[in-house]
Order: sequence, then C-alpha cells, then structure tokens
Amino acid sequence: MGIRTACRNAGLLLAGTALAAAAGCSGNRRADAGAGAVEFPDPARATMPEGSFVNVENLRKLAPGLTKPQLYALLGAPHFNEGVFGVRRWNYVFDFRKADGSGDFIRCQFQVAFGKDHTAAAYYWKPEACKALLEPPAPAAAAPPPPAPLPAEPIRLSSDALFAFDSAALTGQGRRRLDDLLQRLRAASQVEDIRVVGYTDRIGRDAYNLVLSRRRAEAVRDYLAANGVPAASIQVEGRGEADPVVQCHDAARAALIACLAPNRRVELSGVAHARP
Repeated sequence: MGIRTACRNAGLLLAGTALAAAAGCSGNRRADAGAGAVEFPDPARATMPEGSFVNVENLRKLAPGLTKPQLYALLGAPHFNEGVFGVRRWNYVFDFRKADGSGDFIRCQFQVAFGKDHTAAAYYWKPEACKALLEPPAPAAAAPPPPAPLPAEPIRLSSDALFAFDSAALTGQGRRRLDDLLQRLRAASQVEDIRVVGYTDRIGRDAYNLVLSRRRAEAVRDYLAANGVPAASIQVEGRGEADPVVQCHDAARAALIACLAPNRRVELSGVAHARP
C-alpha cells in the first residue's frame, strides 16, 4: 500500500469517528430536551399580568381527565392568548393570600397540559412549591371548654364519715374519702372557687354547733390545700344546724342521733375550670 493510499484511509477513519461522536452528542441533546422541564410563558404577556385570586377549593377539584368546559368552569379562561380549542396547554397566573394576615400574596404560574383526547393529562406549577398551597389547612386547635360547674347539687360528705363524734379532726377514713374526691377533681379539671360549708345537727347549743361546723369546714379546706388545691380559692363557712336535710322527731337520743346523721355534713360547691 502506498503512502498516499494509507493517508487517505486514515483520513476516512478519522472522519467516520468524528461523525459517530457528533451523532452521539446530538442524540444526548435530544434525550435531555425530551426530559426537560415544562416551559412557562413570560407572565408579563398574560392578559392578566397582575394575576387573579383563584378559588382554592376549585383547584383542589382538579384531576386528570377533566374536559376543557369543566376546567373553564373551575378556573376561568386561560390568561394567555392560547385560544380555547385545538390547543395543548392552558396557562394561568394565580395569586394566593398569605395566611399570616399581612395582606401580602404569593404569585404562582399554573399550567394545564392536555392529552390527545383533549382532556387534562397533567398539571404543573411554577415554582413547584406553589403546589403546597392546595393542601388543606391544619385543623384549628379546639377551643378550651368553658368553665364547667361542679355538680348542680353540692358534693355532700357525711361528717360521720370524716370526723369522730364531736370532733373537727379528720379520721383516717375521712382522709381516704377526701383522697377519692381529689382524684376525681384532678382527673377532670383544675378546680377553682370552691366553697366548703360545714353543718351540724340540732342537738347541742347553737353557738357551739356553729363553731364546730366551721372548724370541720376548715379541716376539709386544709386537707385539700395540702394536696394541691390553692388555699386562696377555697372559701369556708360554718352554718351549724341551718338548712337541715331531714327532720326527725324521735324521742330516744340514740335513735334521734342516727336519724339526724344526714344533717351532719360538709358540702362542696363551686366552679371547675378545664385544664390548659
């Protein structure tokens, strides 16, 4: 093979290699373009460059397969001179009020892409973050319930279950009864404005019974305060033999004392506020 022939063959080989390389590069460019991002028009060219405040609930109704009349009813006419029929894309400029109450807004571009059957095939946002504006708002925190009264009828505790006869010192059984009451109050609410009223029966002197009934109310208050109820929120009162629950006419003392037991009591009433 002569020198001239060898050079010609080498040149053909180099040219073929270059063409193959060029073809490969061209193929890569087309692949990138096919997978490229959606193109949005310049918003300045919109028929409403200032945007429009769209009904967010209408946007949440969008789904593939909607027809152009359905989209027109939800979104209105496209904001660019694209026509209505025979086009493959509709573009919009939407404004959304910020939720911070400042009056500012966020502007987003929105595009509907139609398929071969002329129904909506895909939806696109610019910026992509605008899609999050369609998420339903988080449910508002439930308002705290209004102050709940303690039972309409005062909580009535038998003095015989709390104190020994003619005493204002709580017994072990009495403390347990109050512990049960405290558990109920802690589980349900934060209690404030408690009124504790002590009563006696009609046996004995009025002045003595009045003092005893108050001392018993104070004993209940002190126990509640020692176990977490604010002492300042507890009002105490002794009413002696006032407001009897029962009337008894037994002549025998033992029978009379037993009959009058419901009158010997401590009553609690007030308001229970819901815990924060």
